[in-house]
Amino acid sequence: MAAKNIMIVGVGGQGTLLTSRILGGLAIAGGYDVKMSEVHGMAQRGGSVVTFVRYGENVAEPIVEEGQADVIIAFEKLEALRYAHFLKKDGALIVNDWRIDPMPVVIGAAEYPEHIIEDLREHYKVYTVNATEEAKKLGNPKVFNLVVLGIAAQHMDFTEEQWYGVIERTVPPRTVEINKKAFQAGYHL
Repeated sequence: MAAKNIMIVGVGGQGTLLTSRILGGLAIAGGYDVKMSEVHGMAQRGGSVVTFVRYGENVAEPIVEEGQADVIIAFEKLEALRYAHFLKKDGALIVNDWRIDPMPVVIGAAEYPEHIIEDLREHYKVYTVNATEEAKKLGNPKVFNLVVLGIAAQHMDFTEEQWYGVIERTVPPRTVEINKKAFQAGYHL
């Protein structure tokens, strides 16, 4: 199998690193060679966080080149727009329809772009969800990242049971059930 290239993009504090650990653990459990790389902006100040997860028979390096991502998981709309050019022609862009103003917008030095999702749909296969609202329905808005991951899982090569196994081993023990419910909500959307 050719290497699968997954990118997870978001803002500091949105769970991009936990999500990449779940994905990496899943690929290792599936018997694949896995390489992961984390690129931090000012994560603690709500800056960009980008994680690459590559898995396959034999993966040489962790970085995904522009135009090579099979799946991009974006936890925020502007981050989706910022990194969409990494997507392959037939790749899937999963976007949490959520807005977090970056510092330049907060201080008035820049405007938050309008119509991001519509613009992305003109060029890419986009799957959107308001994962934060879905997670609130489950009683915990913090698990929105697992809702988004559940949608992304529909575009990967693992069974639902494999996902649950790695979620159980990766998330904090007291959050296992809510995280599994959040993943399930996204997986069945």
